[in-house]
Amino acid sequence: MAGDDSLSEGEQFVLRLHPHWKVLVKPFFSLAVVIAAAIAALIMLPPRSSLDVARDGIGVVVFLAVIVWGVVPLLRWQTTSYELTTRRLRLRQGILSRSGRDFPLTRISDVSFSHGLIDRLLGCGNLIVESAGEHGQLILNQIPQVEQVQATLFQLVGEEQERLAREDR
Repeated sequence: MAGDDSLSEGEQFVLRLHPHWKVLVKPFFSLAVVIAAAIAALIMLPPRSSLDVARDGIGVVVFLAVIVWGVVPLLRWQTTSYELTTRRLRLRQGILSRSGRDFPLTRISDVSFSHGLIDRLLGCGNLIVESAGEHGQLILNQIPQVEQVQATLFQLVGEEQERLAREDR
């Protein structure tokens, strides 16, 4: 988690989320299929030393599949975060190089969510954030507990607007 030194004075973390674990299902299923196919191929190969190259090839394919469909999606999931503070919504992502976007709560004009049947069963969905800026609408996909996040974000937007109104007086 980002340290408190990344926050402005008086700002506090409220939520830190990663995309829902369901984003890992398809890559891991693909990985399982590749591994099962590799095991089947190894079993079907006759035990001859002339086929060592084939065995090595299968090993290389499995190794690459583990990297592409196992390690990379897991790292991408782990390094993608949605952070909600008392002053802004922060998006951070990247494995080797990081990128981020911050949305001040004062510029958010509407917060809504959507989710289909499977998303409802799994407890995730899309969070739609409308902002009064040049980027307009931001859609965050696969947010866990999206209804609670939407309610929390809406509450924080209201509290930030009230805080700024008090400061202006």
